[in-house]
Amino acid sequence: MGMAVGGTNEYNSEINVTPMVDVMLVLLIIFMIVTPLLQQGVSVNLPREMNSPDEDQDINKEDAVIVAIPDNNNFYLGKNPFPLEELGEKIKNLMKDKAPEKRIVYIKSGIEVEYGTVVKAIDQIRKQDIDKIGLIADRKKGTQSQGGK
Repeated sequence: MGMAVGGTNEYNSEINVTPMVDVMLVLLIIFMIVTPLLQQGVSVNLPREMNSPDEDQDINKEDAVIVAIPDNNNFYLGKNPFPLEELGEKIKNLMKDKAPEKRIVYIKSGIEVEYGTVVKAIDQIRKQDIDKIGLIADRKKGTQSQGGK
């Protein structure tokens, strides 16, 4: 013997929004936690560009080799620190399977890093028969990412 609450025995055709809101909040929290973990490499305070060409799209690829130099004594490949002497050998191992035209190493260094430190890193890279070296800089505020200046 059941009793109908609400006075009617008919089905309710309204959408129950509460479960949908619960799922959306859980997804929002997951994305808020995962997004900072997707940052790749070591954070470096980059110099601002003046008038440089368009951005090379190969920088954003997963297999891009980026050497980060946050200060005068530290060199990183991805998030892994390497001494300057071992840096060249590690880069050589990463580049051995790439075609010669795809063998590009990108360097991003902090504002406080001395010019000589960057030159030493470039020398280590050039000793590995890699001729294409890209320097990474931040875009100025107000410039567009592609073509518009």
